[in-house]
Amino acid sequence: MAVVAQKNLFGWEDLKSTDDLQRLELILNNIPDEKLMKTLESKRKNGRDDYPIRAMWNSLIAGIVFEHKGIESLRRELNRNPALVNLCGFNSFKKGRLIPSACVYSRFLKSLLNEDQLIKEIFENLVEESRELLPDFGKHLALDGKAIPSFAIKSGRTKEEDMRGDHDANWGKHTYRGVDENGQQWKKTKSWFGYTLHLLVESNYGLPVDFAVTKASESEINTASVVLESACSKHPDLMERAEYLSADRGYDSGPFVSNLWDKYGIKPIVDIKNMWKDPDNTKMVPKTDNVVYDYKGGVFCYCPVERNKREMTHGGFEKDRKSLKYKCPAKAYGFECKGKDKCLVKSGLRISLSLDRRVFTPVARSSYKWKTLYKKRTSVERVNSRLDVSFGFEKHTIRGQKKMTLRVTMAFIIMLCFAVGRIKEGRPDLMGSLVRAG
Repeated sequence: MAVVAQKNLFGWEDLKSTDDLQRLELILNNIPDEKLMKTLESKRKNGRDDYPIRAMWNSLIAGIVFEHKGIESLRRELNRNPALVNLCGFNSFKKGRLIPSACVYSRFLKSLLNEDQLIKEIFENLVEESRELLPDFGKHLALDGKAIPSFAIKSGRTKEEDMRGDHDANWGKHTYRGVDENGQQWKKTKSWFGYTLHLLVESNYGLPVDFAVTKASESEINTASVVLESACSKHPDLMERAEYLSADRGYDSGPFVSNLWDKYGIKPIVDIKNMWKDPDNTKMVPKTDNVVYDYKGGVFCYCPVERNKREMTHGGFEKDRKSLKYKCPAKAYGFECKGKDKCLVKSGLRISLSLDRRVFTPVARSSYKWKTLYKKRTSVERVNSRLDVSFGFEKHTIRGQKKMTLRVTMAFIIMLCFAVGRIKEGRPDLMGSLVRAG
């Protein structure tokens, strides 16, 4: 007989497999899906139960956790991994094939699409559980849009019955502008056929709070208001806790920035576009003759005698007066100003937010605090990156808006389940280590 080399009792491959199953078990133990399962089981009634509802659902969750790009890849994994089959709940003593066929998964996915509201409810319950477990969850939010191309023929010429096309998607375009190191202006345009994910994220923990999936052409700034209103209606306690919201300059809009503070009580940390013809131009602050401001919110005074231009020091926000305080730079830094006796603002200055709601916000744009808070916006970029790398949205096979929304919702459910499980284990430091890079 052929002699087979003795297998090591312990190896890194075994450790990785065990670790994967433990992470999957952690997620399955913390997902509040009982209402969805009972609903699907009641609709099946006395139908065939070769492949139980719960096992099918668990296997789909496993496919996302283990980064399978499609159903066939998941089925191959189930065929070679009996431990995963048992964990999902497939009964090996049933007659027929143990692993569901592709058409069985296809029918089950159609059933899930009909229960999209219950699946979204699972996501919302997990957001609330995260708020209860983490006292500062929701204090700082971030908002951004993400382009998700469709896996379909990129023209609208296909017939409705042609499954190769995506009849819900359309074309979107983003234009980016900037100045390079040589002072030359540049412009880059990105276009895609598919959808846009509008995502509201908790910045401190990098977890989703609310989202919407729209056609690619939908405006980010218009959908942002819809997402915020949705979050307030579903999570009023969380939004009451929110103090700041950071976003890039794509959300720079006077009405949007104003509503964040006036309607929701959230301080906007939104980057600003240069909409002035001359970038170095300044405007005079009313009721002064030597104080000006620029489009970035910098406030400057001119010495009445020497005519030196100096930046005034930010002195805080007065909520009752809805105004920002600025101090004389000579007093703030302790140097002599020859024109102090003639200066009208030697005792300080208040600037009302109403002077320009885009330029003047409750957190002064010129302050170090604003710059520090704006850096938290990168949390939403990390979530978007995780969707691409760990959850397969960089290369997917999804067509249709309902399918795309379902897939995004399940990805966010898994993110939150893993975070909640780690918190309950007393290991919140491991909330972001769900899936290794591919």
